[in-house]
Parts: sequence; C-alpha cells; structure tokens
Amino acid sequence: MPENVCVVQRQVVPAGDPSPQTCLQVARQAAILAVTAADDAMTAVCHSRAGAATRLEAVMHAAHKEAVEAEKWADRAEEYADDPTMPSSALLYCAREAVDHAVRAQSAAGAETTGTDLRAELERKLTAAEYAERETERRCEEAEREAEERAATGMDQENRDQAARNRYLAEGHVAELGWTAGHVRVLEAAESGRLYWRDGRARQAARHGVWNGGRRISRERTEALFAARFLVAVRQEDGTPVLTPTPMGQAALELARLHPAGLHDSDQAAYEARFAQVRRRHKRRDDQKAAARVLPPLDSSARKLYRKPLLLTEQQARAERDAADRWEEEGGSCPAVKALRPPSESPLAPTRSWSGGKSAEQVTLW
Repeated sequence: MPENVCVVQRQVVPAGDPSPQTCLQVARQAAILAVTAADDAMTAVCHSRAGAATRLEAVMHAAHKEAVEAEKWADRAEEYADDPTMPSSALLYCAREAVDHAVRAQSAAGAETTGTDLRAELERKLTAAEYAERETERRCEEAEREAEERAATGMDQENRDQAARNRYLAEGHVAELGWTAGHVRVLEAAESGRLYWRDGRARQAARHGVWNGGRRISRERTEALFAARFLVAVRQEDGTPVLTPTPMGQAALELARLHPAGLHDSDQAAYEARFAQVRRRHKRRDDQKAAARVLPPLDSSARKLYRKPLLLTEQQARAERDAADRWEEEGGSCPAVKALRPPSESPLAPTRSWSGGKSAEQVTLW
C-alpha cells in the first residue's frame, strides 16, 4: 500500500445514557399512554353489557393501578431533575419504571402496547456526534464547577481534598493534645517570630528584632510547649532566645485552628483530660499527676498525614521561584553579584535527656 494513502478506521462510539431532557420526556409520555389506556378501559365499562361488566371492571382497575404508578414515576423524575444531589442515573431509572407501567397498563386494557417504542428511545446507543456533544457538555459543566470552587476557596481540587483530610485529622487529634485556647495563643505568638524569653519570662515583642518589652505571654504554657517540643529556641546575636514553632508545633497549631471545639475550656479541664489518658500507664498517684502535667506530642499518624494546603496564589509564587532558581542553575545568574545571606543565628546549647530508654536533645530556655 502506498505510504501516502490514509487508512480510515471507523470510530467505535460507546453506549451512553439518554439526556435528562429525554428521560423527562419519555417518562411523561409513558404516563400519558398509561392514563389513556386506563381511560379507554373505563369507557369500555361504561358502554358494556351486563354480562361483560364484571370482567371489564377488573380490566379497568388493573389499568388504573398501572396508570397511577406510571404518573408517580413521571412526577418523581421531575422532582429528581430539580435536585442537584441526585445521581445522574436517577432520571433514567424513573423513566424506565414509568415505561414499564405504561406497557402493563396498555396490556391490561387490551390496547396496542405502543409504550415499547419508548424503551427503544431509552436504550439506543449514542451517535458519534451525540457522544461528542455529551462529552463537551460534561466537560463544560465540570469546568464551571471547578471555577466556582476555586473562586470560593482559592484552591484547586487536590488542595481542597487535602484541606478536607486536615479537618478530619483535626477532629480526631486536637482533643488528645490536652490544650486550651491559651496554648494556641502562645504558638500564634511564636508563629509571628516575635516570642522571646528573657529574665524567666516569655514576651511577644512589639516588632521583630526589638527584644525588649512587649506583651507578656503565659510562662507556664510556654514552658510546657517548649518541653513537649512544640517550640524551639534560637539564640539571637545579643543572646536573646527567640521561640518559634517546630514542624510538629506548626502542624498542631493548624489542626487546632481547624477544630477549636477540641480545645478545653480551662487549664483544669485540660489537666483532667490528660490525666484520664495517662492514669493507666502509671500505678502511683504521684506518677500519674506528674505525667498529666506534661503535654503529649501530636500523634505520629497526624504528623505524617498533615499537609498544609496551598492557595493558587502560593502555587504561582512557588512556580515563579522555581523558574528563577532553574534559570540561575542554568547559568543565568551573574557571578560578580554575591547573594545576600541572612545573619547567622546560633542555636542554644542543647542538653541531653532520656525518655523511654533513648536519648534526646532539647535546648534550654535559661
């Protein structure tokens, strides 16, 4: 065969369900056929002789019963069409039921079963043009829904799903932290980058870099969060320890924001909740109380599964940064220009502690 000869293959078009409009039309036509058959049966009773009245009345009742069912399914199809929560197959099911009852009504009345023609309308395969049009409509509807969701949330589908998973995680793990709203406020102060420790007190500086004065922050909650490794301290050039959330602390803070109902109303209620968690691990009362005073870590499964969802604007900014980095790696940067480096920060001297037979390092606040 010459190479320039095109081979045309016939496209196989898959079968598709009829459109919602077709289902509504077929269901209503089926109801009309069923009612017409029932009316004809009633007319036959009215004009019947005495000997045939009993038989014709039975026929009339049977046809009327089927007509009522056909109308019910036609009405239900119209109700489902106005309900966006119903699946796409609901209208087709209603139409098929209406057609079945119409055929039975005609058969009971002894009329020609023209309702079977409606079945063919529901069961026929789509032509190539109809299938392409149906796919175009479906994609347009999906695009419109996605645009509405993005406008409402500022996130794409993947990040919306992640946000939903985060809410589920929050509902299951925030209460286990044994926190109050005060613990959240401490972490929010640390998140601002202005929480520092001086003279045995925690304060939130008025602005970054001015480690003097500012709003007082609860010392007890700050120490508890620091001891539980929700906070980490970094010493500045002047020796001031500045507290920032650890990755676990940031994840716990985000989850607590998603599910504030999991926070306890008071420190006493939070302590009692923690006590209930640890009482079976220790026999002595003093050991139970001591364990309840310690904040438990965020559950390991929550730490692994939590991911902060990104807004579309954040994704765009990240893509621009990545593009700039690739451009520099490929030789786009000027060697004569030195990149600015942030001021060096030295972490606090770590101390070694033991927990569960394993050593762990944690810096001290003083």
